[in-house]
Amino acid sequence: MSAHTTTTGRFTDQLWDQTKVLRVAIDDLEFLRRLGDGTLPPEVFATYIEQDSLYLTGYAKALAILASKSPDPQTAAFWANSAANAAAVESAMHAELLASGALPPRTTAPEHSQTCLAYVSYLIAAAATEPYAVAAAAVLPCFWIYAEVGRDLAASAAQVVAADPGHPYARWVTTYGAEDFQETAATARTLVDQAADAATEAERAAMASAFTLATRYELLFWDTALHPQPWPAG
Repeated sequence: MSAHTTTTGRFTDQLWDQTKVLRVAIDDLEFLRRLGDGTLPPEVFATYIEQDSLYLTGYAKALAILASKSPDPQTAAFWANSAANAAAVESAMHAELLASGALPPRTTAPEHSQTCLAYVSYLIAAAATEPYAVAAAAVLPCFWIYAEVGRDLAASAAQVVAADPGHPYARWVTTYGAEDFQETAATARTLVDQAADAATEAERAAMASAFTLATRYELLFWDTALHPQPWPAG
């Protein structure tokens, strides 16, 4: 991911610039570096996929709520289609990866990590209780940062995938680096810009706070896959 500073007048560029420190930290994550070069331990990737599956279920709910609050039918259709994709297409890919035999099997049902539960709870609450513009800003990092990470991972993992097209990380990397996902992220960004144009100054400030908080969760989500924070016993 390129943690560059932008100079255009788009509101989302301001959001991008204000989270530069967080995005540099994401760039430097050992988890992503080892995912890109294919050396991430399979059990760690399996843990990540399990948590991401749980996350997608909650994220789809947040997107569906956001769709219901959208200012026009076209915007509502985008968020609703994104919710359906998260709930069906991406979740199916995760289930296929976990059932493929390439990753270590689980004997018990996965439980939300502390970060996963906190992140999805925040997104659902924001979608349900905040103004449309603030909720849209909250869900944007998952689109935009995933698109950036996926694009960069696709480049760094090219040699790994070429040597072993069946590598368990290959499908994940190619999905999020694919052009259609990049276009979806770009559309989400445009909708947040449009929401900011119609928002009050107070709402724009709240949008900035929501985007930053969700970016923090993005960082924690990846990092805790490799460095888990177990729930207290009992």
